[in-house]
Amino acid sequence: MAGSRTKAASAHFKTMVQSDVPQGRNGKHKEIVSIILDDLDQLKAGAAIKVPLAELDASKEKVRSALNRATRKAGRKVATATDATFLYVWNESA
Repeated sequence: MAGSRTKAASAHFKTMVQSDVPQGRNGKHKEIVSIILDDLDQLKAGAAIKVPLAELDASKEKVRSALNRATRKAGRKVATATDATFLYVWNESA
């Protein structure tokens, strides 16, 4: 019987340097939420933006939820409303 050497198990996945691992998370709704937040930055008091629901890639509920997470994280106060055609978003006054 030849030597009883145990073979080292090979890795199942490729490896990389940890410093090259991306640290940020770009969620599915990042683009539309970023656009809405940019528009809110330019919005005059007492005005709201109208986002056509037909142009959303996801449901209005999912976009509203993503927007809520982003505004809470940024410490912003915004309000939303919807009808059959639009998602309305505006800055809440303090």
